Amino acid sequence: MRAIKIVFSILMGLNLGYAQMTELSGVVEANESVDGIHVVNKSRRQYATTNASGKFKIQVMVKDTLVISSVQYKLVSLAVSEEDIAVKKLTVKLEPKVNELDEVVVGKILTGDLSSDILNSDAKPDINFYDVGIPGYTGEKKTANERRLQEASEVNPTLGGSLGGAGISVSAIALINAITGRTKRLKHIVKLERDEALMYGLKARLSESFFDEHPLENNLKMDFLYFCSEDENFMEQCGTSDLEALEFMKEKYKQYQINRAVKE
Repeated sequence: MRAIKIVFSILMGLNLGYAQMTELSGVVEANESVDGIHVVNKSRRQYATTNASGKFKIQVMVKDTLVISSVQYKLVSLAVSEEDIAVKKLTVKLEPKVNELDEVVVGKILTGDLSSDILNSDAKPDINFYDVGIPGYTGEKKTANERRLQEASEVNPTLGGSLGGAGISVSAIALINAITGRTKRLKHIVKLERDEALMYGLKARLSESFFDEHPLENNLKMDFLYFCSEDENFMEQCGTSDLEALEFMKEKYKQYQINRAVKE
């Protein structure tokens, strides 16, 4: 009985330990400069930047979401595991963003005379996969996680029974993913990716003019943008037009300043 109590106390101590904030030491690895990369704990609103060696320290708890972002590297979003907490170390490898070159047209110089240029042009129309009887997808290209989410929750035409008589059945894999929580996690990751993409688009287009009228220290600008992206209405308010996005950011700026004053 005494042994059972000891084991129970140890387990309780471990659980309490995981429920507390832990300072995580991390290092970012990449082929180019790793200085000044943003590391944000979106779950706890903790913020850090890497030094010249790519090292950083940040307060975390188990299952917190860390976002590592930089202009020259692809964004990384990950969940803090119990193993990360136990060793108090984290290594993140970044991949460079590949910028496409501007399109270059090589060939004959056209004169502007349409009838003449058509006869002299070597251009041929692109093959349309529908013209040759091949099914294809013409919508917006999905990210890797969006494709995983689609596969994880896919429904298939039923061969036997049906779901509600509609002739559709949920695949066994989709059911397993729903039970294990994989589908829910993928939905969360996809939402984060979409919010991040929208946030960085607003940063590129609007941040210069916005911060001219609504000043913030340089080390707080990214924190403010993440603050905006965490609003449940962020996609709805900012995904339609830049004018609506600016109005939304102005309102969030007021709340952000109030929050800062309370903390100080």
